[in-house]
Amino acid sequence: MTMPTPPGDESSTPPAPQPPQPWAETPPPWSSHPAPPRPPRNGMGVTALVLGIIGIILGLAVILFWLSWLPALLALIFGIIGVSHARKGTATNKGMALGGVIMGSAGLLLSIGGGLLTVFFVNEANDTAEDRILQIEASAEAEDREAKKKEAAAAAARKLSFGEPFLFENGLKVTVHKPKPYAPDSFASGHAKGNKAIEVTVTVLNTNKVRMSLESGLPTAYDTEGADTEMIIDASDRLKFMNDFVLPGKQAVGRYAFSLPPTAATTAEVEFNPSLADLDGARWSGSL
Repeated sequence: MTMPTPPGDESSTPPAPQPPQPWAETPPPWSSHPAPPRPPRNGMGVTALVLGIIGIILGLAVILFWLSWLPALLALIFGIIGVSHARKGTATNKGMALGGVIMGSAGLLLSIGGGLLTVFFVNEANDTAEDRILQIEASAEAEDREAKKKEAAAAAARKLSFGEPFLFENGLKVTVHKPKPYAPDSFASGHAKGNKAIEVTVTVLNTNKVRMSLESGLPTAYDTEGADTEMIIDASDRLKFMNDFVLPGKQAVGRYAFSLPPTAATTAEVEFNPSLADLDGARWSGSL
């Protein structure tokens, strides 16, 4: 027979059922105490959000695109894992994990965009540099061609026919007249028997207002084959060497004789330079 429970006596009343605790492990059958609740696994979400922020910041600095891809990629991976934990109920920061996924994806896009922009600007800079180099080379080639043209024109201007005057840069105007036959005397040196002797007259006019020095003063003659000829020295007074100086507005005259071999005596060329400072003399040529 069941005895009624006295009023106020609740010792034998069964406990009210408790709601299940989340993350609590099922206690073993032999345990009399329930296991403590398991803490949420929010680390992946937090890490994903932090790495996503870092990836965004580095990606916005275009020059650091090569650093932004790694934290952005890790943010994407950790964020996906964090979202998966939240769906399983083992994490409570689904929003942070999702933010890490979004920021990681954006960081990767910024990294790719920064790389493309860098490649574009580097190619543009290389093209600009190459164009500049080509322009410099073309300009240098044009200047070189122009210089060669001027040199050729100057060299052509220094090749004259007998009787033409040439004005040197120092203001001395020189004329080499057409050679005339010359008969050396019996005491002449520099003339071999059978050779053809010629007389060359050189006039130098000083166009300056000061006295000018004739530092060179001696012509050089070449035969038809371009070989040097020997100057003739004899005891006659027909030959004349110019003075060392020529007065302003005055003219100096020199007469010189040269011996040409008979086989190369159809034409002659005479070079004269009135100043050693001018390395390039002028040349007069013509038939004899």
